[in-house]
Amino acid sequence: MIARLPLSEQLVEFRRVLSQNETLIEVLSRVESMRLPNWYLTAGCLFQTVWNVQTGREPSAGIIDYDVFYFDDRDLSWDAENLAIEAATKVFEGMDAEVEIRNEARVHLWYEEKFGVPLAPLESTEAAIDNFASTTCCLGIRGVEGQPWRIYAPHGLSDVFNLVIRPNPVLAPHAVYQAKTARWKQQWPELEVMPWPCPDAR
Repeated sequence: MIARLPLSEQLVEFRRVLSQNETLIEVLSRVESMRLPNWYLTAGCLFQTVWNVQTGREPSAGIIDYDVFYFDDRDLSWDAENLAIEAATKVFEGMDAEVEIRNEARVHLWYEEKFGVPLAPLESTEAAIDNFASTTCCLGIRGVEGQPWRIYAPHGLSDVFNLVIRPNPVLAPHAVYQAKTARWKQQWPELEVMPWPCPDAR
């Protein structure tokens, strides 16, 4: 069982599994050319690729979009972020996939309005990944040509390979966790969803 392997071997297997998603690899290759500061390919495209391979599905099945986070606090205006988004439109032209580019230095400006809880300014892309609603989802990768991938996985990879979704109640409200896990469970019924630690929280 992959989840019981030493972490060093899990990392090798993680890369092997993700490499089966040709769309993911193409996104990873193209985004590198944008030279975004502290960028990661992150979120659903990573753990959902693992779920697909673990359950015998096509590697890209059910993946809605490919999220690219970067961190640039030199200019927090929407116009600055939109320049990166517009550049991405050209970089990913012709791909049969939706790629979303977001500057995590700006998240605190809109997070409370969207999710109902305040967020202090983040200090890095890694800090943004740390706040995902599930620890299972706290993943990021980026490639530098000719070098091994940089993999950010603060909670390890065992839950990802075991198809376990575990709550991460540091920021996202309970309702966000419920909505996301319900959607994922419908697409991947093999998943085991762990309960929110405090039902009355938020």
